[in-house]
Formats: sequence, structure tokens, C-alpha cells
Amino acid sequence: MEEQLLSVGIDMGTSTTQLVLSKLHIQNMASSFSVPRLVITDKEVVYRSDICFTPVLEDNRIDMLKIQSFIQEQYEKAGICKDDIQTGAVIITGETARKENANEAVLSLSGFAGDFVVATAGPDLESIIAAKGAGAHTYSKEHSTSIVNIDIGGGTSNLALFDDGDLLDTGCLDIGGRLIKVDQSTHEITYIAPKIKQLAERRGFRLTIGQRVTPDDLQPIIGEMVKLLEESVGIRPPGDFYDTIVTNKGLKLDLPIPCISFSGGVADYIYHEATGDVFEFGDIGILLGRAIAASSLTQQLTVARSTETIRATVVGAGSHTTEISGSTITYTDESFPIKNIPILKLAAADESGSSEQLAKAIADKLEWFKLNSDLQRVAIAIEGKKNASFQEVQKYAQGLHKGMSELLEREYPLIVIVHYDLAKVLGQTLYRLLDYKKDVICIDSVQVDNGDYIDIGKPIADGKVLPVVIKTLVFH
Repeated sequence: MEEQLLSVGIDMGTSTTQLVLSKLHIQNMASSFSVPRLVITDKEVVYRSDICFTPVLEDNRIDMLKIQSFIQEQYEKAGICKDDIQTGAVIITGETARKENANEAVLSLSGFAGDFVVATAGPDLESIIAAKGAGAHTYSKEHSTSIVNIDIGGGTSNLALFDDGDLLDTGCLDIGGRLIKVDQSTHEITYIAPKIKQLAERRGFRLTIGQRVTPDDLQPIIGEMVKLLEESVGIRPPGDFYDTIVTNKGLKLDLPIPCISFSGGVADYIYHEATGDVFEFGDIGILLGRAIAASSLTQQLTVARSTETIRATVVGAGSHTTEISGSTITYTDESFPIKNIPILKLAAADESGSSEQLAKAIADKLEWFKLNSDLQRVAIAIEGKKNASFQEVQKYAQGLHKGMSELLEREYPLIVIVHYDLAKVLGQTLYRLLDYKKDVICIDSVQVDNGDYIDIGKPIADGKVLPVVIKTLVFH
């Protein structure tokens, strides 16, 4: 039995907006006598959109009408209507996530991208999705090595470090190809990002708006940007400007990194020599790519060629954001899709005590989710136990039931997410404790953390499993 889901990825970045459509193939990998184990066996990109410059209005807001008509036009070119789309993600990345109306932009797109797509942004998630789209996590697994992927876009450079297929760390720097804009015909500087201006002043370089420049004039400041990238992966010790250029956090650098890959729009000019006008895009992207290609980043580390460069994030969003729940699950009502549910993940210490301690921990932590003293809907996440005994399941059920009493007064279903396979028995025990009067959704085999949000889609595979999108929403 094989099923297919059509997934969309939409990425609105600092300089470009694009979308891809992917087919996710779902198959039951278990033998006919055991519990079904459905997994995504293959992901293929079936349509890549044109790339359009992200339209920004005079007042620094995203021009939503232009974005919507671009997406509509791409759907028509691909020959699909939005109702065909079952999952995916809209991602607002880089500088664009800091625009005034980023949140509003997201909402206006979610109706556009099928029932199930929800907007996500934030440098950590962006780093992971871009690295997966570029193939860095696969490379680290196949070669049993550590690799850092640097996704260099118009406004930011997102770093993700993988070791043997596992994500170890993420980071982000305010370094990108459009942080200095240069008029294509006059070669006059039309824009300098605040941090780059500060860096130039600290180093004593003359850079002003209206100044006519040659590639040689820009070499010193681009050299400083490359040094900061070298510092970010541990090739040189952090200098006096490193903490300033970091967006939210850098990599911890606990272990040496032997391999590197590059994605994002600038990556094309690291891998390929640009011919023609270096200012053809009205920015320093080509020059930055060239400088990285000649730097220690490519000379001291093994360069793994990315499978995707400019489209890495959008391919990652279309192909790598959806997971499949386990098949030992409980749901008592078909009110799907459920979107944007914040996760309350309990600590191991909360789970190791009695049902009373579990209940108290839940009740205390629910306070985090009160908005003007009103409790929003929340999903409770626990690790659970491998091969839990009858007593342990009872303890979990009683603790959850008691701790979530305030949530139970609301009309929405009780949502519990367990890492280990015990969602069926736990869900049914909870349903019984609730006197069968309250809907329960209890799913397993999905790992989430505090700060994550989750979407749960309509059941697939004859109702055995639910597609799940886990995301970290961060708006600056």
C-alpha cells in the first residue's frame, strides 16, 4: 500500500520568494501481522516555481497582493488548485521576518496554501530546513562525519551543524548579499545595513550612500564579512565584532568541523565563477560568493556540494517539514486539521514522580500559556516509557487528567503527544476517565519541545496515522 501527499513549501526571503511542490510517498514498512508502521519513503520535487524578488512597499511592509498573485500564477503553471495540497509550510525568512507585517503576511498566505499550511519563521528553524534541503544532514549520515551548512541569503547566514545525521546546533549571523546595495548602472551605493555600516566605521573604511564604488573598493568590507563567517565555524578565534554580527546565537563549536556546504542565493557564486557584471543584481552577493570561494572556508574544510543552493530552504519546507504519527494512536473525533497548537513539554523530573506531582507540574506550567489570564489551547507532550506497565499508564492518565482540569473546561479536545508507543492505551484510558464526554487526541512517535507548535492533519492510510507538522514560530 502506498499513498502520496502533495506538499507545498513557500519561502519569502530577504531578496526572493519562491515555492516548490513535492510528493511525499507513504508506505507501511511493517509485516502484515504486526502493528502498522507508516513512514515517508520518498520525497520528490514535482514543481519548482520561478523566483521572484520579494516585493516590499515603501513603508517597509511586505506587498501581500503581489505575493498572492505570484503564488496563484505558479499554481496555475503547475496545473494544481490549492485544494489538492495536503501539507507543507510557509516560511518567512531572513530580514523579511523582521518586517512590520510578517505575522499578517503569514495569515494572508495560509488560506492560499491549502487547509494545512502554516507560516513559520525564525532563524533556528530556517537553518535546519535549509540544511536539510541542501542535503547536509544526508551527507553527514552517509559519510559518518560532522558538517556545517551555511545558507547565505540576502540578509542572513544560517548555520546548521549535523553529526552522523543528527542535528547538533544552529546559529545565525547578519551577513548576506543584499546588506550593501549598489545601483547597477551608476555603481553608486544605495543602501548599507546598520551593522555593516558599524563594522566599516570600526575598521576605518569609507562607505557612504551615494558613493561610486568598484569591486576593489568593496573588497575590504567583504573581507571582514568573510572573516566573521570563518569565526562562526571555528577556523579563526572570534574577533571584536563577532557578538555584534550574531543574529540570535552562534554555534557552540564543541567539536571540530571537518566539512562544510553552502546554500542560499550567494552559494551559486561560491560554486560557479560568475561571468558578466558583478553588480547585475544590484548588490554584493556575487562578490561575497567569490570572496568565500577564495577563503579558508573552502581551503581548510572539505566542501560538500549542496544538492540545492538558492532553493534549499523552499525544498526543505516542502519536503522535510511533515512527519507521520505512530499508528498506535487514539482520536475520538475527526475535527482535523488542527493548527498552531503550542506545546507544553514536561521535564523528565515531572514525569518520574507520582501522578500528584505530574498533575502539579502540568497545572503550574499551564500558567505560561495564559494570555490576559485566559488559557489558550495547548498540547501536553511527555516522553512516556518504553513498554510501560498498566500501573504506569494509569499514573500518566490520572496525572494528565488532574493537571489539565483547567483545559478540560474549554470546548476543545484534549491533545497529548507521547514520544514512545503508548498513545492508544493512554488515549483510551484518558477517554474513559473523561466519561467519554470529551474528545481526546493522543498521538505518539513524534518528538516535540517547548517553543514548538504543531499542526495535525486529516487522517491518512485508512485512518491509521495522522500527518503532523512541527514548527518553531519566532517573529522578531
